[in-house]
Amino acid sequence: MKEHLTTFDEHLDRRYGKVGSQERTNFEIKAKAFAIGEIIREARKEAHITQEQLAERTGTKKSFISRIENGRSDIQLSTLYKLLEVGLGKKVNLTIG
Repeated sequence: MKEHLTTFDEHLDRRYGKVGSQERTNFEIKAKAFAIGEIIREARKEAHITQEQLAERTGTKKSFISRIENGRSDIQLSTLYKLLEVGLGKKVNLTIG
């Protein structure tokens, strides 16, 4: 039965192509956008503020905050900084590995 099991990486290879392919890169970008949105949502909830309040604090719109939290919008580093540091009082650290 074990011969029918696949790893998550094997599944991704079959579904989106090998690492480095355009389709796989697009998938990974969307996955990272989703993860960033989740981080922002959790930080916002931890701060006990609404999307509208975060938007007001950062000079954006509620719909923009919603799109980011749902992984449906690319986010620039400057916007990420503004949302987390200015809007939510968090510290942004960037690690490249």
